[in-house]
Amino acid sequence: MTKFSFHLDATDKTTSARAGRWETPHGVVDTPAFMPVGTLATVKGLLPEQIRSTGAQMVLSNTYHLALRPGSDVVRDLGGLHRFMDWDGPILTDSGGFQVFSLSKMRKITDEKAVFRSHIDGSLLELSPEKAVQIQEDLGADCIMCLDECPPADDVREKIQAAVDRTTLWAKRCRDAQKRDDQALFGIVQGGVTEEMRTRSAQALLPIDFPGYAVGGLSVGEAPSDMYRTLDFTVPQLPVEKPRYLMGVGRPEDILEAVCRGVDLFDCVMPTRNGRNAMAFTSTGPVRLRNAVHQKDERPLDAECDCTACTRFSRAYLRHLFVAKEMLGGILVSLHNVAFYQKLVRNLRIAVNNGTVAEFRANQLARWQGQL
Repeated sequence: MTKFSFHLDATDKTTSARAGRWETPHGVVDTPAFMPVGTLATVKGLLPEQIRSTGAQMVLSNTYHLALRPGSDVVRDLGGLHRFMDWDGPILTDSGGFQVFSLSKMRKITDEKAVFRSHIDGSLLELSPEKAVQIQEDLGADCIMCLDECPPADDVREKIQAAVDRTTLWAKRCRDAQKRDDQALFGIVQGGVTEEMRTRSAQALLPIDFPGYAVGGLSVGEAPSDMYRTLDFTVPQLPVEKPRYLMGVGRPEDILEAVCRGVDLFDCVMPTRNGRNAMAFTSTGPVRLRNAVHQKDERPLDAECDCTACTRFSRAYLRHLFVAKEMLGGILVSLHNVAFYQKLVRNLRIAVNNGTVAEFRANQLARWQGQL
């Protein structure tokens, strides 16, 4: 792992927020960082240069979906994921573990492997820890994830413990299967929303000494308060000197609260998914562009944003695009939302370095809630 290094530039005195630099084979990631999601080797609707223009340094792609199409061997033979999608920055691939949760009606799982029925053509895809690593090595991402089992947050204790123990078993097998030394393999802490299970998972994974650790199994239906409480007792168990990644999160409020609890890395489909559906995140709260109130609104989407959508077009025009079902609407609002998320983490980095995280959090939450 000589191609990777992580160091902290500053820590906040009143919260657990941190600002750091994670060096990877394809460039530096300043943390806290948000990774736009490019499930199928594309951040939907956006060109690589548009993604880069928002300040994004790293993107995420999906092992399960790319294994189904075009196939990891195709990506490998075409030069790897960076060349395939023309993204020269760092890439993270998840392992398919979330699909173990989200596609539970289409898979069978044992300690040996998970077997999926393809949602595309019904064919079988077998995903063992060894296979998950092999696919990710074919794809060539900078950061790869162990295969894990993500249980429902409200599952019974026995099933959550079984998922935790299987995640540990699979983590060891993933580490043993790894052949490339230019990919950082992260372990994933599972355990629902109970301190007992999260501790059981973390303490079993720490001796494996992964170069980074993720917290999985959150933002899967539990209340935000349960997520924050779980982070309160989980994140302090993770190594200070290694990057911490909260998978699949989330809303701007969730990112803000998680950074204050010591998390470094995030990903979520919300910026682009919501953007395609006419919902924009702004400095003063969400804007739903299909609402008739925007029909003649000449204001920019967000006066504090310098993205293309905000500097060139009015809310009225953006609303028109959605009403007329023109694809440009989804492209522009997706671009804005990704830029909004990048500005959020950038401002959090500044606040950590200035020692003003608590003030920034209070002010930002008040603005989003319309209290300022």
